[in-house]
Amino acid sequence: MANQGRFPDYISPMKISYFDGKPTTIHLRKCRIVTLEIANRREWTFEHGLITVGSHDDNNLVVHGETISPHHAQIIQEDDAYVIRDLDSVTGTYVNQVRIKEAYLSPGCQMRFGSEEFIFQPLDEDVAVVPSNEEKFGDIIGGNVKMREIYGILEKIAPTNATVVIEGETGTGKEVVAHTLHKMSLRAKKPFVVFDCGAVPESLIESELFGHEKGSFTGAIMTRQGLFELAQGGTIFLDELGELNLELQPKLLRVLENREVRRVGAAKAIPVDVRVIAATNRKLEEEVKNNHFREDLFYRLSVVRIFLPPLRDRIDDLPLLVKHFLKNSSFNRDRNSNLKLRSISCQALKAMQNYRWPGNVRELLNVVERACSLADGDCIEIGDLPEYVARCAGVEEPKPAPAPLPVPDPAPVVETPAPAGNESSIKMSAFTNKTFKDAKEAWLSAFEGDYLKAVLERNNYNISRAARESEIDRKYLRKLMKKYDIVAPDSSDNGNDED
Repeated sequence: MANQGRFPDYISPMKISYFDGKPTTIHLRKCRIVTLEIANRREWTFEHGLITVGSHDDNNLVVHGETISPHHAQIIQEDDAYVIRDLDSVTGTYVNQVRIKEAYLSPGCQMRFGSEEFIFQPLDEDVAVVPSNEEKFGDIIGGNVKMREIYGILEKIAPTNATVVIEGETGTGKEVVAHTLHKMSLRAKKPFVVFDCGAVPESLIESELFGHEKGSFTGAIMTRQGLFELAQGGTIFLDELGELNLELQPKLLRVLENREVRRVGAAKAIPVDVRVIAATNRKLEEEVKNNHFREDLFYRLSVVRIFLPPLRDRIDDLPLLVKHFLKNSSFNRDRNSNLKLRSISCQALKAMQNYRWPGNVRELLNVVERACSLADGDCIEIGDLPEYVARCAGVEEPKPAPAPLPVPDPAPVVETPAPAGNESSIKMSAFTNKTFKDAKEAWLSAFEGDYLKAVLERNNYNISRAARESEIDRKYLRKLMKKYDIVAPDSSDNGNDED
């Protein structure tokens, strides 16, 4: 393959980064293949990143004839060009009467597979992007202008095969966006396969993604398809892409460039037709600068980049989200499938709108589910919310009051016992020289740090067990560990997620 700097300039890639800017157009890429014979003219239009050609019915372009191999050739959509590649066919692949192994395709060039001749025509299309007028797009809920602008992007790219990277904080709904893109695409009837790059041990990731042959390693007692093969014709969603280690990143890059996978221990690659959607809560540009993520993979993935805003930046969507959860969630149904809760009080809503929601929409869903379990009537009241949310309303929740702050010296120092299993305590005297609001925030911060240390020590720094005991999301627990600089001791299992 020639250097990318020498790519022809007649095809512009479909690349768009959407953050707070307002792109006016998206450049969509398609191509048309037309028979050279005018009398029986036929044509095909493709948006595929990979177009396979051959006599077998599993090809995108099926060409019958004695001179055509079952899998004759493939046309690959590169960043800035289309490349045709012969697949060791018997009668060869020709571009402008020259037999090739691999070559760039120019507009109007002639292609010959065996004795069948065609004309290649790239189709560029500039599509205007405007904010949607809707308050939802597929499974995505939100009427905030930032969300409606994103809907305008999603509406245009969903029917294409463009690779998409979704960025945003934990809990902002990246998987919901990925699933919606799949449901709105031409691949909707094909598989949607999810792979969490941070949840599988590094030693198994390659086998999970690409499959393995029988006997390729200890324990490989049978041949197994990888997730790319299982997603054939559909979409694969790579969640927490930033967790993928550097050793595996070149292998993922080869899959994206060649549109084929090689199972562990296999000698032959297998063609795949899969749309790739990835998500990360890391800032990939910073990861590239810090040499934690390959630059070439970053640019290969970043065909379309979308940043989902945190819930605190679209807090006006909160009533809409609560209404949606109450109406559609199974936890708000009784045995007869009737709604248990139908509304939320003004006081409870005010508290929820004042809260910062570090866990974003996922945390909101958990709070609503909790309220549905505790509520006595058909309305969410302030007392049905967790204390840390309820106090944001500006009034105390009708529950036992916390230990009071100590009076100034010479009164004795008041200490609040730390959580069970931790010998340390939070010295309240350290906060008496602050305002009430600042003292309360400092006390809560100290409590969080001590609580996390206690629950992690009690579970031998096993993050999954600690998360279950504390009833918080595992990824959010990791985030809190980083916030409070909590690192597993060398003698522990170093935060192993396995039970």
